[in-house]
Amino acid sequence: MAVTTAPAAPRGRGWPLTGTPGYVVRKVSWSLGTVFFVLVFNFFLFRLLPGDPVGLYNRGRNMPAGQMAKLRAELNQPIGRQFLDYITNPFAGTINSTRFSRPVWDIIAERVWPTVLLVGTAILIASVAGVWIGVRSAWRRGGGFDRGATAATLTLYAMPEFWLGMMFLIAFPFFPSGGIATPGDGGVLDVAWHMVLPVSALALVYLAEYSTIMRASLLDELGQDYLQLARAKGLRDDLVRRRHAVPNALLPTMTLILMNLGFVIGGAITVETVFSWPGLGLLSYEALRGPDIPLLQAVFLLFSIGVVVFMLVADLLYALVDPRVSTS
Repeated sequence: MAVTTAPAAPRGRGWPLTGTPGYVVRKVSWSLGTVFFVLVFNFFLFRLLPGDPVGLYNRGRNMPAGQMAKLRAELNQPIGRQFLDYITNPFAGTINSTRFSRPVWDIIAERVWPTVLLVGTAILIASVAGVWIGVRSAWRRGGGFDRGATAATLTLYAMPEFWLGMMFLIAFPFFPSGGIATPGDGGVLDVAWHMVLPVSALALVYLAEYSTIMRASLLDELGQDYLQLARAKGLRDDLVRRRHAVPNALLPTMTLILMNLGFVIGGAITVETVFSWPGLGLLSYEALRGPDIPLLQAVFLLFSIGVVVFMLVADLLYALVDPRVSTS
């Protein structure tokens, strides 16, 4: 009687990582490669343009003689040496801002907290309210709440944040029109009072986005067989929704929220500009007006790394919540 044996695995050839470890390695490698590409692009974007590099950076501004000499010494080095120094420590900030005559990363550090406070608060409010609206609309599809909420969220989603912010300034003149605090005050309640309009403008647009995605995801889940099985086992509708439908429908919304968290660092340029909010968004607008190239390069690098990091976190959390992702 012949015995059939399984063919031996080929020798001398490694097997690729599979499962969760392989998924993590792939995602981390992709993120590191993206960051490296951003560093290379950010370095060469302005340095390879024709003309005098010092004139390109200062744009004819009257700079102090010491800063001009430092800038010229930095930009006259061999391009390979400049790239090696930059790639080794991109946050060194050897070239000062031509607008503020200060190290660019010192300026950015002062603007991070106002942006995190503003956009982070807006996303937190919008995510909780948007998920609730999306769940209720989908579970009672076609009802009065669903029709009203869908019409309202689609209208808000179509509104630009800066336009909505300007309408708020016109409609609610008793709120502060700009800044993060009243000069000489700066207490918690004063800061919260200044946040009402800019946070509302951002939160309403984010809320519309989250509720729309959550509603669509939950409607997709409602047609799945496992929900019918759960009902057949005798589970009440509220338990079916809370334990089975909503957790699975949350996956796309969770990814969207984490993606938007990546843009917290970038801030909302238009809203911060409308409300004169001293964050990274307003700083980007000021750098673009110059243009302040050293500051623009630093801000672009920070924004890009923030988006890549939060995208990586979103991918890893997605695989943690749904293990099927890591095996695909």
